[in-house]
Amino acid sequence: MKATAEGILAGNLRSLAKAITLVESRLPDHRAEARALLSRLRRSGRQALRLGLTGTPGSGKSTFIERFGLMLADQGQRVAVLAVDPSSALSGGSILGDKTRMENLSRHPNAFIRPSPSQSAVGGVSQRTRDAVGLCEAAGFDIVIIETVGVGQTETQVEQMSDIFILLLAPAGGDALQGVKRGVIELADLVLVNKCDGDLASNARQAAAEYSAALKLFRKRERDPEGFPKTMLVSARDGIGLEACLQEIQALAMWRRDSGHWTDNRARQAVSWFESEVDAGMLAGLEEISGIAKLRADLADRVGEGAVDPDEAAQKLLAGFRTYIESRDRASALETDVSGIQTPGIRGRK
Repeated sequence: MKATAEGILAGNLRSLAKAITLVESRLPDHRAEARALLSRLRRSGRQALRLGLTGTPGSGKSTFIERFGLMLADQGQRVAVLAVDPSSALSGGSILGDKTRMENLSRHPNAFIRPSPSQSAVGGVSQRTRDAVGLCEAAGFDIVIIETVGVGQTETQVEQMSDIFILLLAPAGGDALQGVKRGVIELADLVLVNKCDGDLASNARQAAAEYSAALKLFRKRERDPEGFPKTMLVSARDGIGLEACLQEIQALAMWRRDSGHWTDNRARQAVSWFESEVDAGMLAGLEEISGIAKLRADLADRVGEGAVDPDEAAQKLLAGFRTYIESRDRASALETDVSGIQTPGIRGRK
């Protein structure tokens, strides 16, 4: 572990890739090693600008990331891309493989791309994406781009681990707003309408005007300076608007640092991280209690047979877990009481 940590701090990409594989593992031994590694690296205090990116299918997320990432890398900035792909229901592996769709960026010496399976996690990101972000920061990357699997009702957790949240959209007609959930738009710091080129230029301008008008209807957030959130036109294919987009990102990041919102946001994200780890740990703990695991399996069989409703079965399982916890509490209290009792007739005997 010491060699891996030293390699990451030195910016070694092989060590970084090895560490991400470790934190993505679900094996108990690997999880313990991953926690120790992350704790060791956290002392470095390094931070990167975290950009969360989500978008509708066909909006050109991979093309945008490659073109935008190349621009940053050519400027001398080190860029890490964590692309979360949908998982196969059979093997659990990534389906799309973003690295193959960002071929030019993957070859740049200042870039690192890591596609990871979502592993059926909701929220558009993998359960261990936060850990991977921390590893990339420790490795000295200036910017970490987190790409989600898509946009929808649950594709919002990336906002909980990013400093600036970007929503990428494709041009559409008058019903453009119907294709995106309001909750995602409310979280976005920048709404980028892509493909503002060629025959789609007119549609892109129309869509941008619609989204810009929609943003003005939302309540102003304390974390935003005047003019944010805002809508911009870009073309990942032709490179239109990318430099202006970067300037807006840098201006927003600087304002949030100076105003204290950056620190507050990182603190809020740390609490969210803690709570999600507790929730995941409690679910995993159910499987480690033999009686509860058996009850869960039995109830699952009965649900499958139609003998009991899913909701009723879930309540029975939770009731069984509460009974187990209460019985453990009583046993612990009893042991404490007994340990403090002196047996009559024995006190003082030599």
